[in-house]
Amino acid sequence: MSQLQHSVRIEEDKCVGCVACIKACPTRAMRVRNGKALILGERCIDCGECFRVCPHKAVTSLTTPPSDIGKFKMTIALPSPVLYSQCGRRTMPNEILLALKKIGFTYVFDKAWLCEMVTAVIDEHLETKPGPRPLISSRCPAVVRLITMNYPTLCPHIIPIDAPREVAAMQYRNQKASKHHISPGDIGVIDITPCPAKIISIASPLGRDKSELDGTISIRDIYGPVMSALKSLDEDMIVQQSSGVGIGWAVNGGEISGLKTDKGLAVAGVRDVMKILDDVESGRLRGIDYLECQICPDGCIGGPLTVENRHIAKGKILSLVKMFGEKSRVNREMVRRQYQDGVFSLSKELVPMPPPPLDRIPARAIEKLRMCKEIAAKLPEKDCGACGAPDCRTLAEDIVLGHASLEDCPLVSPKRSMPEEMARERAKKESAAMG
Repeated sequence: MSQLQHSVRIEEDKCVGCVACIKACPTRAMRVRNGKALILGERCIDCGECFRVCPHKAVTSLTTPPSDIGKFKMTIALPSPVLYSQCGRRTMPNEILLALKKIGFTYVFDKAWLCEMVTAVIDEHLETKPGPRPLISSRCPAVVRLITMNYPTLCPHIIPIDAPREVAAMQYRNQKASKHHISPGDIGVIDITPCPAKIISIASPLGRDKSELDGTISIRDIYGPVMSALKSLDEDMIVQQSSGVGIGWAVNGGEISGLKTDKGLAVAGVRDVMKILDDVESGRLRGIDYLECQICPDGCIGGPLTVENRHIAKGKILSLVKMFGEKSRVNREMVRRQYQDGVFSLSKELVPMPPPPLDRIPARAIEKLRMCKEIAAKLPEKDCGACGAPDCRTLAEDIVLGHASLEDCPLVSPKRSMPEEMARERAKKESAAMG
């Protein structure tokens, strides 16, 4: 996992080393060293929590540049249902889809329709496949990476069903390649997303050898062009296919609300997700068949790459669900046949991907663990983050690995004052800003 090309980036010129990111990171992937934040790639799951909490906007997310999109003969846009909540209460999903077409995509498809189809697939899987319970949704790539890293025993609980974005990309690419008699490789399928984790899921997918998608654009980046296009729509055609069942996937609980089972549970927000996964791992969560877990608060509408306030966005999605109905429009018999043919299945087994051990040689790892305990006993257990690590236990590990020293703790080494360092850094930035 250390070789992943992560979507989250730190802009050092904006970073003041304030430690907000290292306290928010659920996998202890952030450090502050030499007054700047840095990301440990082998631990990062691209959840975007650092992006969300940074007060200085020093965290950014890498997306597909427009020049890459232009290299294809034909482009297909797959917008997240979240986009339907971003453009005002009176703007309908069909208008947004037409606006995407107006700004340059050859084709635009309603990904909420695939969400609706996957809902039927999940029902079929729950009814026909035995196995561990609860099953856990595979839709949120940050949750899947969190499980493979921190909860490896729960990998068999992840439902082996592909995410709607991947199924949609495969189906629509093949459909248009056949219709226009061109190579599938000449068609670029672009995901429009609220989430940095979905961006990295293209470069390094889990559960498949290669992503069906060719790139991503964040909702934040495409918002302006879409709003401009909405002012001058000149095309009158129906593009939207989904009912409220698919649109509801944008909010926490939307996935399970379309299922037949009454033994589903929806959890959103990284801390609550980790608590519920702790319960599953310890066997305390019985009587639940299906878990919808999402890293972002309130679900995908809380993604860090959105524009609209998530509470307003949630209200818009719920009104659309009511407007378009909570009865699915998909042909369940057709979906059942496709499911049996493996159309919706992950092509690879999900396996644990834990962070690197203290040492590859077991005897040395045991010795280093003993050293960690000895060093931790010398630390104040304040977990203040002033040392640049999220807590004292992590600082002890960093010291043993040679990445830090005991003197990095300002409470152990009074000569080092993190607040003074941070003040000097801020003074430098202010002086530079003033010219």
